[in-house]
Amino acid sequence: MSEEQVEIVSEAGLRARLKGRGGRGDRSPLGTWFWDTDRVLLLLTLALIAVGLLAVAAASPASAVRYSGEHVKFPPLYYFWRQVMWVAVSLPVLFITSMLPVNTARRLAVLGCGVFAALLAVTPLIGVTVNGARRWIGFGLAQFQPSEFLKPCFIVTVAWLLSLRARDESLPVTAITFALTGLVAAMLMLQPDLGQTIIFCAVWLALLMIAGTPWRTIAAFVAMAPAALVAAYVFYGTARARIDAFLFPDAEGTGASDHFQTNAAHATLTAGGWTGTGPGGGRVKFGLPEAHTDYIFSVIGEEFGLIVCMVIAVMFLAIVVRVFVKLLDEQDNFKLLAAGGLATQFGAQALVSMAVNTGLAPSKGMTLPFISYGGSSMIALSIGMGLLLTFTRRNPFLLRSPYVTRWGAM
Repeated sequence: MSEEQVEIVSEAGLRARLKGRGGRGDRSPLGTWFWDTDRVLLLLTLALIAVGLLAVAAASPASAVRYSGEHVKFPPLYYFWRQVMWVAVSLPVLFITSMLPVNTARRLAVLGCGVFAALLAVTPLIGVTVNGARRWIGFGLAQFQPSEFLKPCFIVTVAWLLSLRARDESLPVTAITFALTGLVAAMLMLQPDLGQTIIFCAVWLALLMIAGTPWRTIAAFVAMAPAALVAAYVFYGTARARIDAFLFPDAEGTGASDHFQTNAAHATLTAGGWTGTGPGGGRVKFGLPEAHTDYIFSVIGEEFGLIVCMVIAVMFLAIVVRVFVKLLDEQDNFKLLAAGGLATQFGAQALVSMAVNTGLAPSKGMTLPFISYGGSSMIALSIGMGLLLTFTRRNPFLLRSPYVTRWGAM
C-alpha cells in the first residue's frame, strides 16, 4: 500500500472516529445530555444565578453592618464571597442531577423524600432556633434546612404516586398524597413555617389538577384552606402576628416588627426609581432587615431600578411558561406531573417572595429562587432545577412522525 493510500485510510478512520462528535448525531453521554437538555431553560437558570451574585454583592454591605457587633465585625462583601462558594458547590450539583436517567432520578427523589421527612420530624427537637423559628439542623457552615431539600423530593414522590393511577385506577393515590401532604404540613407548623406550608399545599393541589383529579375533589380541598388559615391564626402566635401586621398596619403589639419590615422593604424597593441608584449607591437598604435573604428583591429595586425588577419577574415567568409549553405534548404521565410540579413550586416561591417585598403579602421568610443568599436554598434549588431539566429532557427525533421520516429519507 502506497503512502498516499495509507494517508487516505488514516484520514478516513479519523473522520469515522470523529463523526457525530459535537453534532446532533453525537450519542456519547455528554453529547446526549447537551442536545437533549432544554438549553434555553438552562441558560435562564444560569442567568438568574448570575443576577443573584450581583444582588448579594449589593446587599452584602448592609447585612454586614447590621450583623456586626462589638466582638464580631463582618467585611462588606462577607456574604457575597460566601455566596460565591455556595454557587461553586451548587453548579456541579445542578449539572450532575440534570444528567441522571429518569428512573434513577425518580428513585433517588423518593429515597430523599423519606430521609428529609425524617429529618424534618426531628427538627423541632434538635434544630437550631433562628429569629424565633426552629428550622435548621447542624452548626456553623454545616447548618441546613431540611424543608428546602424536601420540596423537590416531595414533588417527585407525589408525582410518582399520582402517575400510578394510570396503571390501576383503583389505587387510593389521592388519599395517600393527602395524608403525606398533611403530615409534612403538620411538621412544618411545629417549627413554625407557614410560608413553606403554603408552598407544599399549593404544589400538591396543582399536581392534583394536572393529574386530572375530579373538580369536586379539588374544590373540597380548596374549601379547607380558609379553615386551615383560621387554625393557624388561632393556634400559632407567629402567624397571628404577621397576619395582624398585614391587615392592621397601624396596630401596636407583636406584629409591629413585621410591619416595620414590610414598610422598610417597600421604601427600599422604590428608593431607586425606575433606573436605580447604581451598584453600591443604595442607602435605604442599610435600614432593611435580612437585606441579603428575604428582602433582596427590594435591594435590587433600589440599586438597579424597577425596570430590572420587572425583567427578573419576566425571567421567572419565562421559566414556568417554557416548562408548561414543553409539556403540552408530553406522553409520560410521571414526567408530566414531576416537571409540572417542580415548575409550579419554582414559580410559586418566586411569586410569594416578590409579593412580600412589594407589600402584597405578609412577611413569610421566603427566599427568592437563585437570587437570595443561602446555602441550603441554593443547593436545594439546584437539585430541583436539575430534576426539572431531567424530566424535560428529550430527543425530538424519537417522536418524529414516521411519514416525516419516510419523506425525509427520499
